[in-house]
Amino acid sequence: MFIYTKKLLLLLALFATLFTSSVTQVQAATNDTVTVYSSRKEHLIQPLFEQFTKETGVEVNYLTGKGSDLIERLKLEGEKTPADMFMTVDAGDLWYAGTQNIFQSVSSDILNSNIPSHLRDPGGLWTGLSVRARTIVYSTDRVNPNELSTYAELANAKWSGRLCLRTSKKIYTKSLVASIIHNQGNENAKQIVTGWVSNLAAVPNAKDSHIMNAIIAGQCDVGIVNTYYFGRLIEENPEAPLKLYWANQNSTGVHVNVSGAGVTKYSSNVEGSIQLLEWLSSARAQSIYASLNKEYPANQNIASDEIVSSWGSFKQDKMNLSIAGKLQSEAVTLMQRQGYK
Repeated sequence: MFIYTKKLLLLLALFATLFTSSVTQVQAATNDTVTVYSSRKEHLIQPLFEQFTKETGVEVNYLTGKGSDLIERLKLEGEKTPADMFMTVDAGDLWYAGTQNIFQSVSSDILNSNIPSHLRDPGGLWTGLSVRARTIVYSTDRVNPNELSTYAELANAKWSGRLCLRTSKKIYTKSLVASIIHNQGNENAKQIVTGWVSNLAAVPNAKDSHIMNAIIAGQCDVGIVNTYYFGRLIEENPEAPLKLYWANQNSTGVHVNVSGAGVTKYSSNVEGSIQLLEWLSSARAQSIYASLNKEYPANQNIASDEIVSSWGSFKQDKMNLSIAGKLQSEAVTLMQRQGYK
């Protein structure tokens, strides 16, 4: 009879998950190789890495998988990790990785020039590389946009039975509520979340695409989604009766989040990793990086994809995104207490 320790069970589960990840063979780094662990999907990073290699001669090896699993792998590998860079898809996850001693601080005039400070870690641990706005989407058949204004206004009783939201368990929801706590205080955030729950037309959805499909089907009239999900849907169905509304334009601005990356603490090719990170912030790379997923460039001197540009400009919330991570636990507790599932 075998008795497994909790740590051994964690290791077994972790490696079982990682073996099913999409992998390009990870090799020991050299000065001509950078190895990336990425929770951003392969089809969204491979074209970039190929272009980087074409321009610089530096090869990029990569392993893709779930962000939380890759963070645990990096912690277990420690000084022996082959990873030079960790790339993931939410500021909350980037912040968490920073608290787990995954990154090293990078000082780069190029990154400071290309990427606005609110999209970078204040200590230089990570930088945003693409922006996804999380804003209101509405039915053009049943909603007059003049009725809309802010995230908080969706708690108004006039939206009772008309609101669809993504589950509170998803990192994007946690980051949005964290931003509301930061901008409006805990008590106001509590009232907003309580109102949202009261106005729900259905149990919170697993995906933003489910929210938009529910609006099209008439199950609800308004929702909150990441803009790149809207972009994917409109690309497939240009006649869909939906539009985006830019929330909070007379106050804090639209909540934004990032995909981003940082150099790992135990990188064996720091110079090459910084070179890749800086290249990813450049005009050429940013236009590819954002357009592949209908996101906004983090380098805000770069024009967006044609479809994304058609949605118009908007004012961003300039809250430093590290705060979304710091307030994540508080946001989770608040949502649980208000019955937001």
